[in-house]
Amino acid sequence: MQRLKPYIHQKEAWPTFSWDDSQLIELLSSVRNLQGMMIGKMEALGFNLKNEALFETLTIDTIKSTEIEGEILNLDEVRSSLAKRLGMDIEHPVHPARNVDGMVDMLLDATQNYNLKLSKKRLYNWHSALFPGGTSGLFKITVGKCRIDSTGPMQVVSGALGKEKVHFEAPNSDLINSEMTAFIKWFNSSKKLDPVLKAAVAHLWFITIHPFEDGNGRIARALTDMLLSRADGVGKRYYSMSAQIRIERKGYYQMLEKTQQGTLDITVWLLWFLTCLQNALHASNTTLNKVLFKHHFWNKYAKEINNERQKLMLNKLLDGFTGKLNTSKWAKITKCSTDTALRDIQFLMKKGILKKEAAGGRSTNYELIKEIN
Repeated sequence: MQRLKPYIHQKEAWPTFSWDDSQLIELLSSVRNLQGMMIGKMEALGFNLKNEALFETLTIDTIKSTEIEGEILNLDEVRSSLAKRLGMDIEHPVHPARNVDGMVDMLLDATQNYNLKLSKKRLYNWHSALFPGGTSGLFKITVGKCRIDSTGPMQVVSGALGKEKVHFEAPNSDLINSEMTAFIKWFNSSKKLDPVLKAAVAHLWFITIHPFEDGNGRIARALTDMLLSRADGVGKRYYSMSAQIRIERKGYYQMLEKTQQGTLDITVWLLWFLTCLQNALHASNTTLNKVLFKHHFWNKYAKEINNERQKLMLNKLLDGFTGKLNTSKWAKITKCSTDTALRDIQFLMKKGILKKEAAGGRSTNYELIKEIN
């Protein structure tokens, strides 16, 4: 088994990080400028549109943060959980699984209560919320408290059996209490450090300690969102760092591995983090455009819709329908016959709302017409 040592947490000066400010200043200034522009743009929207943008961003953040770890949450469950907690009405809510509620609760606590102090108890509560059944997949794990390395050190490993490569080995479990005490003290300190840089350092530091058996990545990203909320000065999220990390997932893991096997000069990690954040801020325009399109769509077509089936399916398309839409899927989701589904679709095509997809195939698929005159 191939191992690379020592890791940064084994360095004598750990956790005294350093970086070259001169390499960061231009990129950090760009990020701070984009944050200010984004907040200003959102504040110019009406109350309902701001709430819609918040709702969409939190939905994306919840789904993508878990997706990074290979777990796929049900979109309708996430939306229903968020709507309930934000006091918003959505069409056809469903009952979310407990782990979905837990993920939503953690993200809302991190962002809406961003000025509250971090504590071990708060982190333990987040961890318990993520794993309400006390299991990760099929395996029972220690929940609501730090890991105990009863079967050896916590490692990140890849490769076939007998040819494994250890990408990272976390600090021994008997060190976690002191490691977490130092981390939380720093996190809560008022020492002057730009909160965006603090978010980048906190992400790396926490995920290197790796205090829990599972869920460390999701909690690290929640802590990142918490500090970015402090940087923005608002508890409402209008951009998703997790969604951008999901897009850049391969580079994210490569950069973590390189940094954790490197020195305590983390300039390269900070540059990667700031670039990823800059990309996330640019991508927030997509979310805003989606919200505005939905707003304009219903302003124009609300009185044209014939029934609740059509309203349900159009909202699903506006919110990001997964896969191809055909008459069979329409019938299954709305619990009607395929003949009724086809009549609904043909009605909406005549109204200029739906059209056939250009790509052919065994069945005819339909999509929204994206231009609203």
